[in-house]
Amino acid sequence: MTKKTIALIIALVLLTAMCATCRPAGTDHATEAATPQRLILATTTSTENSGLLDYILPDFEQQFNIDVQVVAVGTGQALALGEEGNADVLLVHARSREDQFMAEGHGVRREDVMYNDFVIVGPADDPAGIRGMSIAAEAFRAIAQAQAAFVSRGDDSGTHVKERAIWQEAGIEPQGDWYLSAGQGMGAVLTLADEQQAYTLSDRATYLARTLEGIDLEILVEGDPLLFNPYGVIAVNPDKGPQIQADMADTFIDWLVSLPTQAKIAAFGVAEFGQPLFTPSSDAWQAAHSQ
Repeated sequence: MTKKTIALIIALVLLTAMCATCRPAGTDHATEAATPQRLILATTTSTENSGLLDYILPDFEQQFNIDVQVVAVGTGQALALGEEGNADVLLVHARSREDQFMAEGHGVRREDVMYNDFVIVGPADDPAGIRGMSIAAEAFRAIAQAQAAFVSRGDDSGTHVKERAIWQEAGIEPQGDWYLSAGQGMGAVLTLADEQQAYTLSDRATYLARTLEGIDLEILVEGDPLLFNPYGVIAVNPDKGPQIQADMADTFIDWLVSLPTQAKIAAFGVAEFGQPLFTPSSDAWQAAHSQ
């Protein structure tokens, strides 16, 4: 997704929000009170592509009469939107980047939400011979040595940050015709890798969701602690400007980390896959399940 496209999305979202606050002459107070407020959530493509947001957000919107405007981009772009004051709250997955965002004063509150893991997926014939490896860096090293096709997110997302960390661990700077930097979201990258019968790194949730749409890639490497994938929610600093909906951001975070919402996250994907696609990890959830 290009910066121009992202800017257009943000402009449309902000325009919609501005129009929602304008009350035409003759509009009574009852009608005004019924009009939902709008909260801009900048988040990763994985939370959208997996279907999680469609699963949980309607409950929040109905309970609080707040319309959540979702801008799904890579984590780096989501953090940039927060830094620029173009989002109220962020749901992202790159802990070191999140900590830096908070340390620089761009956010005023961060909470753990959930986690899952990354997996290395690829074609069934596995030309690099990585199936069953337990160390992600060794699998990447084998892919590079075989010059087997690999599709990278290439978009400064949390997944891309993790991919770069694995290449660094492997001691390799990937380059060459075999390595394609797509600059796309997770769903699009999985589709492209499937078409080209290439390897890629994916969060487990988006991969499983895409299997329902017919992709043939298989999980070949999993379980390395390096593939751990935690998600956090951040309230953007209201000092960014009067457009920041700080109270609504706090309300959203309180709801997201609450036990009922965490329980719903824990149930997401179980019916379809026999396993949850995300594991809740808020302080409230951990305290309730620590005994």
